[in-house]
Amino acid sequence: MLKRILGGAAAPAAQGKVIKMAPKIAYRNLFHDRMSLIVTLVGIVFSVVLVAIEVGLYKGSENKIATVLDKAPADLWIVPFGTKSFDDPSLLIGHEKYAALSTPGVQKAEDMIVSFASWRKPEGGRKSFILVGLDWANGGTRPWSLDEGAVEDLEAPNAVAVDRSYFKDLGIEGRNSYAEINSQRIKVTAVTKGIRSFTTLPYVFTPINTARKFVGAGAAQSTYVLVTLQHGANVETVRTALQDRMQGVEVLTHDEFTRRSINYWMFSTGAGLALITGMVLGAIVGVVIVAQTLYASTKDHLNEFATLRALGASASYIHAVILIQAMLSAVLGYAAGMLLAMLAIYRLSVRVPTLTIVMTPKIAAYLFALTVGMCIFAAITAIRKVTRIDPAGVFNR
Repeated sequence: MLKRILGGAAAPAAQGKVIKMAPKIAYRNLFHDRMSLIVTLVGIVFSVVLVAIEVGLYKGSENKIATVLDKAPADLWIVPFGTKSFDDPSLLIGHEKYAALSTPGVQKAEDMIVSFASWRKPEGGRKSFILVGLDWANGGTRPWSLDEGAVEDLEAPNAVAVDRSYFKDLGIEGRNSYAEINSQRIKVTAVTKGIRSFTTLPYVFTPINTARKFVGAGAAQSTYVLVTLQHGANVETVRTALQDRMQGVEVLTHDEFTRRSINYWMFSTGAGLALITGMVLGAIVGVVIVAQTLYASTKDHLNEFATLRALGASASYIHAVILIQAMLSAVLGYAAGMLLAMLAIYRLSVRVPTLTIVMTPKIAAYLFALTVGMCIFAAITAIRKVTRIDPAGVFNR
């Protein structure tokens, strides 16, 4: 009877019983030793929480780097030659906008000023920041995420918008505060919310003509020119035409400029490598702990597995038991780990508003796949131990 249930030359009905028995045996093996189960789950939970936070920080960092780029959609960006990232600004020679507008296939072109500048606080002291001049008056990108004030308020002389989270850094109390930018008196007429840069330097928004005055740029100069193509225009054809018309510039697609900016800050500066190292270490810790506990559990039940082999159970059947055990551990550990990770992300976001940790359903799905893969990989060590079982050894006991 046992032989028919566990394998061997069994009838189709018995084969069904074999399939049903594997999860049952895996479940009993897993919960038989509660201490071993707890150690396994702790390892998985630790790994899930660590990897989730590191991945969330990485994704949040990418979003910060692309903050302005994502709000200023363009098919092509004309940038000074050698520009490493959006936050690595220098001025173009000038008139690139008009050269772009006269190029076949171009529907619209807008200037943007991006420059480092000095903010003098009302009570004394200075703070470096990133000045962003937008040309919404001519149909260009408009300031976004306004929490106080309106876009029209920025049209006043020397008017700027700053993010609420930078009030303390800039030494101001809020809207209608006064300060100086590059020794010129300014007034905060609008307040944004949630616009932060990866470098921690504040973004300050103002009309492009005001920005040109602050940085000493000419009336036709800009840092970048954003080009929108006509419907049906070929991107590569227009890009080549623009590149041939201008000297000392690069013409990049929106995705290319975004990826270049992200790669510069995340890899050239080492910030991304630190986060990736944390993710890898978290996965390694999880694999090691799960592998050790599965191996120990398998070793403790070698006699039982040998008995199953002696009764006719196939090697694949034994392997299935171990893999199901690993899968159960993955599901339980992932559920507990993601719960703790979401709690930690929420608490960190409340306590440290400047910290951006992103968690999306897509990232959560990838983490689940990683957890399952990690546990299956760890189960290989236990499977290798089982494959060396001699079924005849059970009769020597």
